[in-house]
Amino acid sequence: MRPIARTTITAVTALGAGALLALAAPVAAHAHVTVTPGSTAAGAYTVLTFSSAHGCEGSPTTAFTVDIPEGVMSVAPTVKPGWTVEKVMVELDEPIDDGHGNEITERVGQVVYTAGTPLADGYRDTLEIQLRLPDDAAGERLEFPVLQTCEVGETAWNESPAADGSEPEHPAPAIEITEAEGAGDGHGDAADSAGHDASAADVEAEATAASEGGDVIARVLGIAGLTVGVVGVVLAVNARRGTKA
Repeated sequence: MRPIARTTITAVTALGAGALLALAAPVAAHAHVTVTPGSTAAGAYTVLTFSSAHGCEGSPTTAFTVDIPEGVMSVAPTVKPGWTVEKVMVELDEPIDDGHGNEITERVGQVVYTAGTPLADGYRDTLEIQLRLPDDAAGERLEFPVLQTCEVGETAWNESPAADGSEPEHPAPAIEITEAEGAGDGHGDAADSAGHDASAADVEAEATAASEGGDVIARVLGIAGLTVGVVGVVLAVNARRGTKA
């Protein structure tokens, strides 16, 4: 094989590897059903954004069923055009007081989003649920198992990390609960009397920031991939010059 042909193949191979790495980075970032924000404060109202960009082995998605952890008593799914949403209630083992003299005997156990038109594989969509995190959950990891139902088959995203911390094949979306913030500032009471609007606005901004942070990581990995390709081209050109000499 002539030297020019070898250097050309080397350059093409390097560029191809860089391009594949650049393309793979954003795909890997959305490989599962994910949830943002990644962490939030105990006792806070938060808007959790669930996202997915794949079906069940290529089959379009028809529904997402999100399990709500025990201890979460206030749940308000966001109405989404093109989807129907249902709150599935479950009875509490023992009634509890909501702090305003009212007795609560049931809670939202699941939120079910059903697509009016199945979501094709390879297209991303998001679903939002506002809820209040338990006051005593600081330091805990709350999982929100999701059942993804498709035209053909279904996938249960409900597995916890292994004992060594490695990620399972079908991880459950989860958030890490941090220490409560602004204790005694009255935000909880204000949210109760105003429909939680102020708190929801704050956490939506946090969720957006977290999502953008993930996109930045994907971009950095993409740039790294392209850099690999450029380095390959430079090495190929230098090799060609050395051959001529």
